[in-house]
Amino acid sequence: MGRFTDRLFEQAAPIWEQFYRHPFVQGLGDGTLPPDTFAFYMKQDYLFLIDYAKLFAVASTKAYDLPTSAKFAALMEATLHEEMELHRQYAERFGITAAELEETEPSFAMLAYTSYTLKVAHTGSLAELVSALLPCMWSYWEIGKRLAKMDGAIAHPLYGDWVKTYSSAEFGALAQWLIEMMDQLAEGKNEQELARMEQHFLITSKMELQFWHMAYRKELWP
Repeated sequence: MGRFTDRLFEQAAPIWEQFYRHPFVQGLGDGTLPPDTFAFYMKQDYLFLIDYAKLFAVASTKAYDLPTSAKFAALMEATLHEEMELHRQYAERFGITAAELEETEPSFAMLAYTSYTLKVAHTGSLAELVSALLPCMWSYWEIGKRLAKMDGAIAHPLYGDWVKTYSSAEFGALAQWLIEMMDQLAEGKNEQELARMEQHFLITSKMELQFWHMAYRKELWP
């Protein structure tokens, strides 16, 4: 039997392909994305990361050994400091203060996404938790690597830092660790358990797509 993450990747491929072709993502790569659209996205993503970090905190408490617990805690810290610092730096370019970021009205898509993942985190197993949070980090790494191959994407004065962050070896190492952790947690699981994990993975992949839609439309509520 192949790796469980190979199965997840194959099942989610049609959804993820829509990420790559999305006008928001393509606009990041070719530099045509309107700055106000990106600013809207950054505010919503900032709120998302606050709750995303909480998922790693819960994972740390559910880990089966100290090294794994420590790694999830490190991922929480990387999210709170490195990723969110990138957001704060971008916000400054748009004249948005840190206080304004945190006072942003959450969108329906953001609330639905974080509510689902936090529910899985608190009621499911560690394996379920990881399957629900994995699409975010993994897909951003895949998007970053694709955009980095586009001419001028990394050098773009506004969006280049975003592309560099998510295509970097450092971010890739974090994503790869989480992928490998997913495979370890899947070992010995019966098909019913694997199917439930796959369902979480596909649902949050679809929520990622809805997040891109929301950001591109600057849509707080449907």
